[in-house]
Amino acid sequence: MKKFSKSHHGTMNELNITPLLDLAFVLLVIFIIATTPMVNDLDLNLPTKSAGQKPPPDKPNFIVVNRDGGIFLNKKPIAATNLYATLRQMKRDNTNTMVVVYGTNSVRYQNMVNVFDALQRADVTRVGLATEFPATALNQVQTEN
Repeated sequence: MKKFSKSHHGTMNELNITPLLDLAFVLLVIFIIATTPMVNDLDLNLPTKSAGQKPPPDKPNFIVVNRDGGIFLNKKPIAATNLYATLRQMKRDNTNTMVVVYGTNSVRYQNMVNVFDALQRADVTRVGLATEFPATALNQVQTEN
C-alpha cells in the first residue's frame, strides 16, 4: 500500500492581502495629492466688533383709531386723507419705520381697514397690533419729540 504523504505543492488556504493594501494606500495618496489643488481658498472680510456700539433701536410710531373714526399718529390728530402721505414721508425718512396700530373696542372695522390700506400703500411692512391702549408708549413718544 502506498503511503499518503504531504506534497510540497499543497493548496493555498489563505489569501495574501498585503499587495492589495499597498495598492489601496497608493491610490489614496494619489487621490489626496490630486484633489488638494482643486479646493479654492476664499478671502473673507469679516466684520469686526466695535466698542460695544449698537445702532439705536427704532422707536415705534403709534396709530390710534377711536370709535368716531378719528386717527391719531403719535398722539397728534391726523386726517384719514393725509395718513398715506405722512406714512410715505416717514418711510422715505427711515426705511425701517415701525408702526403699532391700536383700535378702541368699539371702532368700526372699515376705519381699521382704511388705516391698514394706507400702511400697505406706503410700503410700511413693520406693523404691529396693540391689544391694550399704549398710553405709556405714547407718553414716551410725546416727551421725546
